[in-house]
Amino acid sequence: MRFTFVTLFPHLIEPYFSDSILRRAIDTELIEVDFVNPRNFSPNRFLKVDDYQVGGGAGLVLEPLAFSLALDSIKIRNPKTHIIFLTPCAKSFSQNDAKRLSQKNHIVFVCGRYEGFDERLIELYANEVFSIGDFILTGGELAALCLCDSIARQVSGVLGNGESLRGESYEKHLLEAPNFVKPHQFKNLTIPSEYSKGNHARIAGLKLKAAEAKTKFHRPDLYMRYKQGLENEK
Repeated sequence: MRFTFVTLFPHLIEPYFSDSILRRAIDTELIEVDFVNPRNFSPNRFLKVDDYQVGGGAGLVLEPLAFSLALDSIKIRNPKTHIIFLTPCAKSFSQNDAKRLSQKNHIVFVCGRYEGFDERLIELYANEVFSIGDFILTGGELAALCLCDSIARQVSGVLGNGESLRGESYEKHLLEAPNFVKPHQFKNLTIPSEYSKGNHARIAGLKLKAAEAKTKFHRPDLYMRYKQGLENEK
């Protein structure tokens, strides 16, 4: 699977892929990562890619031509490319999106800067538009990395042990149950005794109850969806 980042600052993203799980995934050719800088497509002799807003307003906006030429160059190589724009003016990315998008062959993340994109770029090129929450960043690079990491770990073989994907947070609208390692006692806090008795059915039941309690406390919105799902199954 290939990930392409369209960004004015590729050096902000590159180091993330130099270590750990995603580095191994690249080395074993499970994923590929490359970068396209729109400045390289700017007809402006100063490689300028932004301009003042029509109608006035603070801040500069990314102009459409350089980004358009950059995206066209990608689509020529792979017409089936799935293009995602990162912008706070979009729905929040979810675990279900990560699973679905992991089946794509080539995903392009278009990273905004300044006051964002000329809206016509999104209308012409976006297959999907995502944010990572109701807050503003200085650029889309961090958001694109979040999506890439989440999608890549869903690709078969990337995590090494596929069982790691089971029972994670947001499965069936529940947060993951608390996890523990040895020692059994740490600063007067102990692991639930049932966890050490080897009764896997009992442990699974306890973990479900713990996940329900954790979700109800931290994410009541998810808990309501979880309870509604149980009602629908009856």
